Amino acid sequence: MTQVDGDWTQDTLTLALAHGQLRLVAGAATPEPTAATLYLTGTQLVGLDAAPTKATVTRTLQIRPSALEPQYLSRLLAELAQAAKLKLETAPTAKLPASQRATATAYWAELAPLLMVLGVSLAPAPKRPAKAQHRWKAAVATVPFTTDWAGTQATVYWRKRNELMLLAGAQMKPEADLNADGSLGFDARFAAQLRHENADAFDPQTFTTTRDLVLKSVNEVGLFLYFGNTNSWLQLKDAAGKTIEDWTIVK
Repeated sequence: MTQVDGDWTQDTLTLALAHGQLRLVAGAATPEPTAATLYLTGTQLVGLDAAPTKATVTRTLQIRPSALEPQYLSRLLAELAQAAKLKLETAPTAKLPASQRATATAYWAELAPLLMVLGVSLAPAPKRPAKAQHRWKAAVATVPFTTDWAGTQATVYWRKRNELMLLAGAQMKPEADLNADGSLGFDARFAAQLRHENADAFDPQTFTTTRDLVLKSVNEVGLFLYFGNTNSWLQLKDAAGKTIEDWTIVK
């Protein structure tokens, strides 16, 4: 277990360790020859020993080992970052001497759990799943898609790339669900505006559409009918239960 004694001043956290010192600073600090300097964007390492100019540095971590030259720790970290496929803007290029590898590796193994607690990672940032892409095709134009989400009833045709027809007689959700504080969410506010723009297309007493209505997207259909709050690509289905996403998703 690493023994730690700390001090917090303004935007700087200083931790005295059994075998050195850590200094965590908000923003980009000037590198020092007595420390391995790690530049971070959030938890992600973006530079070593020289301040990046392109990346936005939110924190700087300076590590001062007591029994190891800081340059050797920096070289080890550069190797580990490369192995993790991190793209650092700045990093030392000199190799870690074989004679220093065991000492540097042991020191990092002792330090790494503490840095994890401080939110410092050498792991690559998790990739966000790509947003699904959909493409209209002529075969879709004649398919009636229906929904009964949230008590609504509607039939929709995707006639052209930016044109979906909501047939007359569709049953809309009367009121939007409110946030915990009683306010309307973003989707509900957008839906309210959409309904206002098409006020002549539905009966405000029964919330039933009185004529065919052309909307621009699947999401607009969901907002108009039931104020969103779900993935409408999965709610609109053909007679066999195949969703409009199944029909049009680009794989």
